[in-house]
Amino acid sequence: MESPKKRRKNNDSKPVAVPSRSLHSFFGKQNSTPDAKQNGNSKFVDKLRSPGDNVISDEELARQLQEQWQEEDRRAEARTNEAIQEVSAQQITAHQSTTTSAENAHNTGTDEATFAVSAPEPAPQPLQEHGKNAAGNKSVLSLQSTGAAEDTVTQNIPFDQSPFTFRPSDYLPDLKRHWAADGGDASYALLTRCFILINATTSRIKTVDTLVNCLRLLIEGDPESLLPAVWLATNSISPSYISLELGLGGSAISKALKKVCALDNAGLKSLYDKYGDAGDVAFEAKKRQSFTLRKPKPLSIKSVYQLLVKIATSKGQGSVEQKQRFVERLVQDARGAEESRAFTLARPSGAHFPIRDTAELGKLKKEDLAPIWAKVEETVKTCFARRPNYNDLVAALLEIGVCEELLIRCNLTMHVPLRPMLGSITRDLSEMLTKLQGRDFSCEYKYDGQRAQVHCDENGKVSIFSRHLEAMTDKYPDLVALVPEVRGEGVSSFILEGEVVAVDQQTGDLKTFQTLTNRARKDVEIGTIQVNVCLFAFDLMYLNGEPLLNRPFRERRGLLRNMFIEKQYRFTWVKSIDATSQDSETVQEFLKSAIDIKCEGIMVKVLDNLPNPDLITEDMENYDALKQELKPPPTPSRGTPSKKGRKKTQDEKEEEKKSGARRKALLSTYEPDKRLDSWLKVKKDYDSTVFDTIDLIPVAAWHGQGRKANWWSPILLACRNPETGSLEVVTKCISGFSDKFYKENKEKYSEDGENTTKTKPSYIEYSGGHPAVWFEPQEVWEMAFADITLSPVYTAAIGLVSEDRGLSMRFPRFLKVREDKSIDEASTNDFLAGLYRKQEEKLKIEGKPSANDVDGEEDV
Repeated sequence: MESPKKRRKNNDSKPVAVPSRSLHSFFGKQNSTPDAKQNGNSKFVDKLRSPGDNVISDEELARQLQEQWQEEDRRAEARTNEAIQEVSAQQITAHQSTTTSAENAHNTGTDEATFAVSAPEPAPQPLQEHGKNAAGNKSVLSLQSTGAAEDTVTQNIPFDQSPFTFRPSDYLPDLKRHWAADGGDASYALLTRCFILINATTSRIKTVDTLVNCLRLLIEGDPESLLPAVWLATNSISPSYISLELGLGGSAISKALKKVCALDNAGLKSLYDKYGDAGDVAFEAKKRQSFTLRKPKPLSIKSVYQLLVKIATSKGQGSVEQKQRFVERLVQDARGAEESRAFTLARPSGAHFPIRDTAELGKLKKEDLAPIWAKVEETVKTCFARRPNYNDLVAALLEIGVCEELLIRCNLTMHVPLRPMLGSITRDLSEMLTKLQGRDFSCEYKYDGQRAQVHCDENGKVSIFSRHLEAMTDKYPDLVALVPEVRGEGVSSFILEGEVVAVDQQTGDLKTFQTLTNRARKDVEIGTIQVNVCLFAFDLMYLNGEPLLNRPFRERRGLLRNMFIEKQYRFTWVKSIDATSQDSETVQEFLKSAIDIKCEGIMVKVLDNLPNPDLITEDMENYDALKQELKPPPTPSRGTPSKKGRKKTQDEKEEEKKSGARRKALLSTYEPDKRLDSWLKVKKDYDSTVFDTIDLIPVAAWHGQGRKANWWSPILLACRNPETGSLEVVTKCISGFSDKFYKENKEKYSEDGENTTKTKPSYIEYSGGHPAVWFEPQEVWEMAFADITLSPVYTAAIGLVSEDRGLSMRFPRFLKVREDKSIDEASTNDFLAGLYRKQEEKLKIEGKPSANDVDGEEDV
C-alpha cells in the first residue's frame, strides 16, 4: 500500500484580484532583487533575446517564449507518442484471454478504454494574433492573474452528501458547459474537489459517500474519464505486474516549484520546514503565486493521467530533462491552490443494466442496507482479487454493472497475477488444533523464501509474479527454463504457486532468505547466477484453461502432484503430512523438524469443505447444519472491530456467549486476497513459551542521547486501523538495534531528507510528546515484547478492550525488518487487542496478576 492518505484542510480563502502588469515591469523587478540570479529569471530572459540586440519589446519576448514552449511540446509529443502506444499495447496484450468468448468480447471493451486513456493530449493552442484576443477584440499582451484561472464551477458541489440525496443531474448541465469551454473532458478540479473533502474528514462513511458521488457524476457525465480517475484515486498509473513507475524524486518537484512559482532556495526551504509534506508545500506555493506569463492550460482528469504516463515512459538520453518539463507543466497548469456502489446508483448513457432507486434505498433502515452493499462490494472485490487491473474492471462495470456476469468477465486469465490467499496467525499449536477440531488438514513446511506465482500458457510463455503481484520473470530465468521439464504430459496451461528458496544444488540444504536477497532482481542471465534456487510448489489454481479456485484443496493438491514432474533440488512439493486435531504429538514433531532445517514454521490447511464425520464431537455444531452453512466465509475471519465508544447490549452479550463455541464452515477452496482460518500459520516465533511478536510500522523518532546522539532513538511504532486508514501509535522502542542498523536507519530517515517531515501527519494517531521527525511510512518491523498493557497515552485499539484507554507494550524489542511485507500487511489494532485478550486469559488461568497490575514503564 502506498503511504496512508495525506489529509489537508480546505483553503476557503478567496484570491485577491491582481491588476495586469507588463512584462517589463515584472522582469525589471525580478532583476533588481538580490535573488534574481539565484532563481534564474535573469538568465532565462537573456538567453531568449536576439543576438546583437540590447532590448526587445515585451511582446516579442513573449512570442519567443511561446514559440519555445510550443516547440518543446511538439518534440515531447513526438518522442512520447510511440512510448504511450507501446504501454497501451502492453496492457492490452497482457489481458487478452485464452479461455472463453465472453472474455474475448470483454477484451475488446478494454482495448477501447485503454485507447481512450492513452490518446495523446491536444496540441497547444498557438499564440493569438497580435493585438487581438479570441473574440477578435484588441487587447494588450500582459501577465495573467492566477486567481482568475481558478475553477469555481466545481467548488460548491456537495460530494459529501448522502448518495440518496445527491443527484448528479443537478450539476451536470453547468459542468458540461464548463468542460466544453476547456475541451470537453471532465476537469481535474472535479477530482481534487473530491480529494479535498475526503482529506477534511476522518469518517469512513463520509469518505465512501464522497467517492461514490464523484464516480456517479463521472459515470453519467464523462465515462471516458472514469478509468483515469480510478487510477489517480488509487495513487497508481498501472497494475503492479506492469513495471511503469514515474521515476521522479523530490528534487524534480522542488525545481518545478522554484521555476514556476518564482521561489528561491530559502523560500522553498521555509515552506518545507513549515508544512513538511510535498503536497502541502506545492499547495502553499501555488496559493502565493500572484500572476503568470502564460495563462494556465486547464487540466483534465484524462490529461493529468496521460502526462503521468508520459513521465513514466520517458527513457533514454534527455529523459531527465523531459520529465522535468512535464512536472513543470503540471505545476504551471494547476488551477488555483486547491468505488463499487456508484455502479448500483448510476450508469452511462447507452448502458441498460439495472440500477437502484436512491429514493427507495433512502427509506431502508441501516440493517436492511448492509446486506445490499455487502453483496455488491463482495462481487467487485472478488473480481479485482482474481484480475487486479482497473482497465478490465472499469470497462466491464461501465458495460454491464455489478452482476454475476462480472465474475465471468473478470475471472482468472493467463499472465495476470491473482492476489494470493493468506493464512491467519495462531499463537501456538493448541490454538491451531482447537480451531481445526473435527477437520482433516495438511501440515506443510513454511520455507524461508519468496512466494512465487508461475503462469504458463499453451504456447509455452512463462510469467512469474511475487506475492505483491510484481513481475519477476527476469529475476528467475532458471525457473523459466525449468518449466518445460516439469510440465507433465497433458498439461497445456497452468497457474501454480510455490516458494522459491535458495538451495545448495549438491546437498539440497536450505539457505536463508538473506542469501536469496543477494540475487539480482532483474536482467539476470543464467550463466551469471551465483545463488541457485528450488521451487517448492504447494497449490494449483488453474489447469488447461480451467480455474480451480472452487475445488477443494485435497483435489488441487492431487492434480499438482500427479500432473507435474519433480526435479531434484530444483522443483518439488512442499514437505507435508496429513493429520487431525487428535494427532497433536505428530504435529508437534513435524513442527520441530521444520524448525530444525531452518524453516519458519508450518502452514496448516483444511483439506475438505466438510468436517470428517468420524471426528464430530458433542460440543461441535451439528454436521447437517454445517453442510447447510457451506458458503464463502467472511473476510477477514478475525472480525471487524466494534465502533469506538459503543457498548454491547445485554442481548448481544448473551448471543455472543451462546455462540462462542460455534464453528463456521471452513471451506478448503482457494480464496484470493482473503485471510481465513482454513489456512493457519504456526511459526517458531509464535510459540507462547518463547514470546509473541507483532508487525509494526516505524512512524517517528527522537534524537538519541550519549552514545546514540547521532542516531534516532527511541523510535515510535504504530499498528494499522483498517477501518479508518489511520496508524495508531503503540509504543517506543530502544532495544534490539545494532550500531550498523542505527547508522543505516539514520541514513534512510535523514533529518532533511525526502522520507521525513517535521509536522505530524494527520493520519497518525498520537497525543504524546513531540518527536524530532516523523517518518514517511514505508516499512514493517517485527517486534517482540514482554506483555501488553492498558495505556492512558497511546490510543491504539481504544474501544476494543477499554472504552477510554488504548494499548501499549512493555519492553518492546526489535527483531527484524519484514522485507516480505508492505505496510498494508502490518498488524492491525484488532490483532493487538486479540493478543491482549489472550494474554489476560492465560494469566487468569495461571492465577497470575494482570499485566496492568505490574509496575514499570509500559513502552520502553
